[in-house]
Amino acid sequence: MQLGINLGYWGAGMDADNLTVAREADRLGYAVCWAAEAYGSDAPTVLSRVAAETERIDVGSAILQIPARAPAMTAMTAATLDTLSGGRFRLGLGVSGPQVSEGWYGVRFDKPLARTREYVEIVRRAMSRERLAFEGEHWTLPLPGGPGKPLKLTVHPVRERIPLYIAAIGPKNLEQTGEIADGVLLIFFAPEHAEETTLRHLRAGRERIGADLTGFDVVPTVPLAVGEDLDALADQFRPYTALYVGGMGSRKQNFYNRLARRMGYEREAEEIQDLYLSGDRDGAAAAVPRELIDSTTLIGPVERIADRMRAYADAGVTTLSISPAGFGLEERLASVRAAVTALERAGLA
Repeated sequence: MQLGINLGYWGAGMDADNLTVAREADRLGYAVCWAAEAYGSDAPTVLSRVAAETERIDVGSAILQIPARAPAMTAMTAATLDTLSGGRFRLGLGVSGPQVSEGWYGVRFDKPLARTREYVEIVRRAMSRERLAFEGEHWTLPLPGGPGKPLKLTVHPVRERIPLYIAAIGPKNLEQTGEIADGVLLIFFAPEHAEETTLRHLRAGRERIGADLTGFDVVPTVPLAVGEDLDALADQFRPYTALYVGGMGSRKQNFYNRLARRMGYEREAEEIQDLYLSGDRDGAAAAVPRELIDSTTLIGPVERIADRMRAYADAGVTTLSISPAGFGLEERLASVRAAVTALERAGLA
C-alpha cells in the first residue's frame, strides 16, 4: 500500500505551508499529492506549482469538476500537466454536487452517470490523440451543420495513458467507476464496511469488462491526527464529518448522508442532518458518533495508526491518501512523517 497526501483546497491561508508539506511528502517517498477544487481555487494551477516544487511525487486532481470544463479542455489540461510534470499527473474527475453544479457553474445536475460516462470517453479519445468525434446525449463533436471539424490534440503527453480516477460514493457510481476508470477516489471509507459499501460495487463494474480489482487503484482520503487523547483527536474531526453528513448537498441529495446510513448510522445521520440544516452546527458535530469518526480516520499513537493501516490494506486499499489535521505547519509535517513510520511498522512499506 502506497501513501498519498491530500492538500485539500488552496487559499485557506496555508498556501506556503502546503508547498512545504508537498516537498516533505516528496522527500519521504509519498506516491501522489492531490489537490481539490470547489468554488475557490482551481486544481490545475495548484498542481502546476506543486509539480514545479517537487521531483518524484505524482500530482493528482481530486477532483477536476466535470461541470466546470468541456471534456476537450480537461484533456488539454491533463496532457499539459503530464508534460510539465514529466509524466507525473493523475487525472481525478467528479460531478461535484447539485449546489455547486447548478449554483456556481449553471449546469443542471441531471443524469450524472450518463454524463460522466460520455465525459470520460471524450477525454480518453482526446488524450489518445485521435481525431475527436463523438455523438452522445450530452455532447456532440463536431457540432453538426457548422464549420467544425474533428481535431487532434497537438500536445504529446509523456505517457500513452494518463491514469484516470473518478470520485464515487453511491453504488451505481462505484459500479460505473470500476468499469470505465483506472482508480477510484473515496471519502469516509471504513475498512469494516468496505465490502458492502464499496468493493462489491467496484468489482461488479470490473467484471463487466472482464477484469478484477488487480491493478485498479483504490484511493480513500483519510484524515490523520497523532496523539494519546483519542477523544480529543476525534473531536477535531466532528465539524468536518458533520459538514459532509449534515450539510453537503440538499436534504434529498446528500451522498455522504446516504453513505453513513449504509454504514448503519441511519438514526444518527438523520439527526446530524436535521441539526445542521436547522443552523445548529455545534449540535450536529456533537451528534456525530465517535465510532463513525474512529472508523473513517487515523487517530491515536503511531502503533494504533499502524494497526488501522493494516485494516485499510486488508480491505483492499492500494493508495492511502492522508489529510493531516491541524493548521500549524509543524503539526502537519509531524503527521506526514508519522504516517511513514506507521506504514513501516505495519509492514506495508
